[in-house]
Formats: sequence, C-alpha cells, structure tokens
Amino acid sequence: MSTTTQTDKRAGAGPFSKFEWMVAGRYLRARRKDTFISVIAALTLVGVAIGVATLIVVMSVMNGFREELLSKILGLNGHFTAFPIEEQFTDYQQVVQQIETVDGVEFAVYFVEGQALASGDNQSTGVSVRGMDSENIAKLPLLRNSAIQGGWDEWDGSSGVAIGYRLAQRLGVGLGDPVTIINPDGATTPFGTTPQIRSYPVTVIFDLGMVEFDSLFLFMPLQQAQEYFRLYDDVLREGQEPLDPMATDEEIDAAYERIYQATAAEIFISDPDAVGIMRQRIQAAQIDQPLVLTDWQQRNETFFSALQVERVVMFTILSMIIVVAAFNIISSLVMLVKDKAADIAVLRTMGATRGAIMRIFSITGTAIGVAGTLVGLVLGLIIAANAEPLRAFVSRTLGVAIFPPEVFFLSSLPSRTDPAEVMTVVCLALGLSFLATLYPAWRAAQYDPVEALRYE
Repeated sequence: MSTTTQTDKRAGAGPFSKFEWMVAGRYLRARRKDTFISVIAALTLVGVAIGVATLIVVMSVMNGFREELLSKILGLNGHFTAFPIEEQFTDYQQVVQQIETVDGVEFAVYFVEGQALASGDNQSTGVSVRGMDSENIAKLPLLRNSAIQGGWDEWDGSSGVAIGYRLAQRLGVGLGDPVTIINPDGATTPFGTTPQIRSYPVTVIFDLGMVEFDSLFLFMPLQQAQEYFRLYDDVLREGQEPLDPMATDEEIDAAYERIYQATAAEIFISDPDAVGIMRQRIQAAQIDQPLVLTDWQQRNETFFSALQVERVVMFTILSMIIVVAAFNIISSLVMLVKDKAADIAVLRTMGATRGAIMRIFSITGTAIGVAGTLVGLVLGLIIAANAEPLRAFVSRTLGVAIFPPEVFFLSSLPSRTDPAEVMTVVCLALGLSFLATLYPAWRAAQYDPVEALRYE
C-alpha cells in the first residue's frame, strides 16, 4: 500500500481522527518561526481564563452578598410583620401562640418598638428601640448568639439595655456605662407634652454583622420598654369601685390593674419564598386579633430588585471579557491559517478533505478555549472560596478599605458559589470558543492547493 493511500485513510478516518489531533497538536506547540502566533494564542488563553475567573468570582460574591443580607434581615425582622388593625395589642401572647399553630410557621415573637434619641459621652444619634423578653430572644439565634460583651442571662430582670458595637463606638460608651434615651412623646402636662428622658446602663454589646443593625438598634427588656413608651392602660379591677381622689398610692395600686401592650409580632416561616400561600393560611386561621400582614418582599422590594438587576447587568458586562477573548481566538487562528497555507496545500494534495482541514483548525482554536476555561474555573473557585481573606490582605497591603462596611452594609465580604451558575459560565466560554473557530477553519478549508503552492 502506498504512502499516499495510507495518508488518505488516516485523513478520511472518522471525525477528529488521530491524524487531525496530531496536526492540531503540532500547530499548538511553539516553533521558532511561529513564536509570535504562539504568544497571541497564549494571551488569548489568558484572556479566556481571566474572563471565566472574573465571572465566577463576581457572581459568587453577589450571591453571598444577597444570601448574607437576606439571612441578617430575616434573622431579626421575620418573614411577616403582624400589626393589630383596630384594638390595642394587649393579647399579644395569646395571638402569638395561635399564629404558631399555623402549618408552615416555625415561630413568632412579639415586641415593642419605638424611635428615640440616644446620648452618650461623645454624641447623640437616633435609634430604634425594641423591647423583647428572654423567651423571644431565645427564638432568634442571630440575636442570641451575637453578644460580644455581657450576656442575655437574667435579661428580663435587668434594668439595662443592649446596643450594637458600632452604636457603642459612636456614642463612646462601653459595658456598664449609662446611655440616655430621649423620647418626645412623654407625659402630658398642663403646659404640654414633656419629653421622656431616662438613663440605662449598657449590659450587652452585640455584633449582628450588619452595619445598619449594629448602628441603629437598641434593645430593652419588654416590660421596661412598655413602661418607657407608656404602652399600658391602668384599669379598675373587676368589681372594684372607683377610688376617692385622696386615695394613697398603695390603694391605687391595689385597685388598678396595669394592662400592657405590644407593638407588633414577627412571624418566621419555613419557606421564605412561600409568602403568598402563608399569608392566606395565617389570615384564614382562627386568630382572635385581626391583623395586617406585611411580608419581607414588600418591605425590601426595591432593595432586592436592585440587587437582581445588578446581578444581570454585571453578568452581561463581564461576559464581554470572554467575547473579546473569543475574538482573539479568531485573530490568532486567521494568522495561523495564513502562516500554514503551504502546509494546508500539502495536506490537501495528500488527500486530506476539506472537512479534515476544518476540524484540524477547530481543534486548535477550541483547545485554547478549553485550556483557558479550565484555568479560569480553577482560579475563580479558589478566589471565590477565599474572597474575605484576600480582601483583608489587599486592604492591609494597600492601606485602603476595600468594600467598606459603611457602604456595603456587611462587615465582611461574603461569597457563595452556585454550581448552576458556574456551569453556565463554563458552557458560555466553551461555546464562544468553539464558535470563534468556525470562520477561520472554514477559510482554511477553502484554500486551493494549486494557488497556495504556486509561489512556494
């Protein structure tokens, strides 16, 4: 059998034969006269790797950012907030027990909330005062495990307050220092309403990991908050006759019963995305107090919608890096085709088909894309898994705050890699790399052996 016949068989042997892989492999290996083309191919590989790694890292950080914000917000505020419609919320304990019997509800907590001005040694700032008892704090792991100074033991019997560490820094107070709280809605006198001003020692300093919470919230024992915001009614005990105006304090205390109120209740459900179904279940339940329900999606609709739009825009913009790298594959293959015109002509005269030539250059270009994608995949996963240590290292090295918590709400840079998104990025890179080889490979297959060898 002649050499030409053997070459014909190798060239014509099925798609991606050993012959085609061998020729493509030789074109990928650098030779002295092909150095420039090899440099372009290497830079193209680096471009694909950078694009894939950047997409994986950015999408992982944005996923972690959304998940962390969601866990912090829903770890304290709940999936539903229930407000009484008409009557004062005096039967809050019974209502919470009834809500917790609804299928799909994990637990519910009642609380007192109001706005006030907090003053320390350094300055004053507005705070959101929330009153909760130990039983409800125990239901919130985010709050219960957040104490970095002091603790929640004997919380109900204490006369102190709990504040975030950023609020403590702003007010210039520490554990045991007094904090003055001023509420404009105080007692009513003949001369008008006097502000409610009281001082409480700091018994707990917490770190929730979210700047907004750590610099805004101030917690009080439930009854202490009810007293401070005057959320109570003194009513005569059943069967008790009205007292004489000259009655003593002891007689008044014995004759009147103090009925405390709550502001609202937070409801936590097992599936955060099932707010529509759970709203119907809660409203259909036999609950004594008619309630108005607002869910977490309504409260944070603008914020999370902006995050979703940002994710889509960032993915689209960063995908352009891979598109640019794909154009580099086209340019490097076009140069390779022109440089190998004589080789292509020789292969054609030896019996290589147009399809074989096209497959050879498709393998060459796709190999660059595959190698770049794999390098980018490994690099992206490593960086995404170590996003916070890398951020801290770069910040210390450059002396610049990268992702400052005052701007990005969180005290650390979260990252969560989604396997589905990683596969999307890999498929996108591989698909663009393959498509980028089609035109140069088609051009190579159209070469006329006679014309290519005429001037050789």
